[in-house]
Amino acid sequence: MEQTNALGRRKSAVARVYLVAGKGNITINGKELDEYFKEDALRYIVKQAFEVTKTEGQFDTKVTLVGGGTKGQAEAVRLGIARALCEIDSEAYRASLKAAGFLTRDAREVERKKPGQPGARRRFQFSKR
Repeated sequence: MEQTNALGRRKSAVARVYLVAGKGNITINGKELDEYFKEDALRYIVKQAFEVTKTEGQFDTKVTLVGGGTKGQAEAVRLGIARALCEIDSEAYRASLKAAGFLTRDAREVERKKPGQPGARRRFQFSKR
């Protein structure tokens, strides 16, 4: 099997995911998964696509991550892995990934700050006198 790649995005994080048949190693920006994501919850999010498709330990994953915070980055990697797995074998993995909601791009972005007010929606306090 040759290398398969896919793109995952969440908020302002962009993950380029490369899958190759291997022993299940996950490398993100040159670091191991445990070294890059310190929290267990974030490591769990990254591995969810493999758990749903029962392919833990079958693919080596190399990820290039840019932008965003830790949670957004983890979810971007999950989307990228899910898309790459679908590219490898759509019939076997697509149904379970879609049912788990891992193939849907979460389009929610931060709303921009508007001029003349302190935030996106927040207004300055009104004073009658």
